[in-house]
Amino acid sequence: MTSSAVAPFTLAYWCVLVAALLPWICGLLAKRTGVGKRRSEGGYDNHNPRAWLAAQQGESARANAAQANSFEALPFFIGAVVIAHQLGAPQGRLDMLAVAFVLLRLVYIALYIGDKATARSLVWGLAVAVNIAILFAGYR
Repeated sequence: MTSSAVAPFTLAYWCVLVAALLPWICGLLAKRTGVGKRRSEGGYDNHNPRAWLAAQQGESARANAAQANSFEALPFFIGAVVIAHQLGAPQGRLDMLAVAFVLLRLVYIALYIGDKATARSLVWGLAVAVNIAILFAGYR
């Protein structure tokens, strides 16, 4: 007999959705300086968006770098949340850790765009540690 019960969409899973949106938010932040300008004046080039982003400096370049790092952090976070659920991690603990990860990533992005390199690196390390804690949350 098979069960037709549907697993709940937990807070940790909602955090996966939010984390998956962060790279695109960073991308929008990276492009904001070029919106409303002509391409000939350095405005955003939708014909060659990657080349345009690669040529940016300052906040736009850092937002683009935060976008890349957010994409890089995503697979580990998704995997950790799924594995923790499969191992039966205490839901309250898993949810708390997932929220902490997303909040740390938001702080990381703000620090990256704001050019606070040392603080950014510390927050990055904390987010990695939280991700490791998520991964092992279901082990007893």
